Amino acid sequence: MGAVPMAGGWLLSGIWLPLCGQSWFETAACFLGMWFAMMVAMMLPSLAPVLWHYRKASLESGAKQPDGLAALAGIGYFAVWTGFGLLTFLLVAALAQIAMQFPVLARLGPAVGAFLALIAGLSQFTHWKARLLGDCGRLPNVLSARIGLLEAVRTGTALGLRCGLSCIGPMAILIAGGLMDLRLMLGVTLAVTAERLLPREMRIAQVTGALMTTAGLLLLVQAIA
Repeated sequence: MGAVPMAGGWLLSGIWLPLCGQSWFETAACFLGMWFAMMVAMMLPSLAPVLWHYRKASLESGAKQPDGLAALAGIGYFAVWTGFGLLTFLLVAALAQIAMQFPVLARLGPAVGAFLALIAGLSQFTHWKARLLGDCGRLPNVLSARIGLLEAVRTGTALGLRCGLSCIGPMAILIAGGLMDLRLMLGVTLAVTAERLLPREMRIAQVTGALMTTAGLLLLVQAIA
């Protein structure tokens, strides 16, 4: 995947722009395909225990196809994440077009990325984060053993919405740092999985928040130096 040199000496990833004769539709489709594969790889480690719990609860409630219900819940979950991906693409692609039209604004790119990392880190300490993370971690509070195909999809979409919102901070770091950076993607995956599965999840979120905030401050100093 290519990159576009921008005013200010930084590179804009080609995933946000139609390159080599691509249309915007083709660019968006390629991005969403990549995004979906990434989200499955990143979120499945923390989602799998939730789906197993839902399958078990459905079976105990007398559901005839608990495996199918769990699969539908998973489909609903990743459908929400695909929606987040589409919104992300539209927003970043629009900002990229503005930056290419106005070099003065493009020079602010590194500072904006650093500020985004700083805000993402600070968000890890908020009550909002704690509430959403609790909804993802305390399975009985999120999932129910309702029997029915539509209810299974609704369960997955509700969980996807809550967990997606709780991941805004780490995902902002990934987007600002580069979606194609495998090391960064692995770090975000480990952070999200630890927040969901390990005890004292908010303490873990605060540790990752401290690291993100520190990185944001260092990048901000570097950008304005």
